[in-house]
Parts: sequence; C-alpha cells; structure tokens
Amino acid sequence: MADAVKPLRLLAHDPEDLAVLSAALQDAIAKIGDIRWDAQSRTLTIACNRFRWEALGKRAKAGERVRSALQFGDVAGVQARNLRRDAKGAVVELLSIGFEPAQEAPAGVVTLTFAGGGDMRVSVDCLDVALADVSDPWITPRTPGHAE
Repeated sequence: MADAVKPLRLLAHDPEDLAVLSAALQDAIAKIGDIRWDAQSRTLTIACNRFRWEALGKRAKAGERVRSALQFGDVAGVQARNLRRDAKGAVVELLSIGFEPAQEAPAGVVTLTFAGGGDMRVSVDCLDVALADVSDPWITPRTPGHAE
C-alpha cells in the first residue's frame, strides 16, 4: 500500500499552523467526557473521531475516520458555552478552530466552535497545540456534508 495516507502528526505554534489543524479536524466527533482540562498540567486534551479529509478518494469511495488526540499546552483557562459538562456521553461535532491574539503576544484565545451553537474558549499563554492520529482508520458510510 504505497499510496496509503499516513497518520497525521501535526504541531501548531502560530495562527497559520492552527488553521491547518482546524481543516484537518473539521467534522471531528467527540463525547463531552473525552474533553479533559487539567489545570495543574495546564493542558486541554480532546480525544475524537476525526474524518480523514486527506484520504477521501485516494483508496476507496467511502470515507474514513480515525481516533485522534488534540492537545493544547500552556492553557491558562477554559470556558464553555452551550456544552453540558455533566452530559459525559453527549456527542459534539467540531466545526472549526480559530485564534484571537491578545495584546500581550504570544498569548491569546483559541475558540473551538461546535455544531449546534456550542463553543469553547481556551486562554493560552502561547500557541502550543499537537494533533496525532492514534488508531488505524476505519471505513465510515457517511461523508460529512455542508450547505454552500
């Protein structure tokens, strides 16, 4: 399988890098219980099922998903809106990730926007974000669609 798409291992240290991660994670699905904020280690980790946009059409007509981990470092705080932390089994779909710089560079706020109106604001001292695929991909019968 020489033409197989390799697992993603990406880092983001500036807004342009983060835009690449946002594109790779568009339509990723996670459970609320798979979002972990660790104030002591200053990390926010999200385990998700990422749609492999980069593999679409390369091997098969069907799309693929893969288990992935997204981790933010140097996190000063996390705020969520319209995401119920007590509903650990609730499923959320990530639409985009954006960055708003603060007056004191390189700090800022990363915003994760979810389908259905939920969002998460992650205050960071700097952009230190990692994305890694952590499983083999599997075929999914559903390709995410978006209205024009």
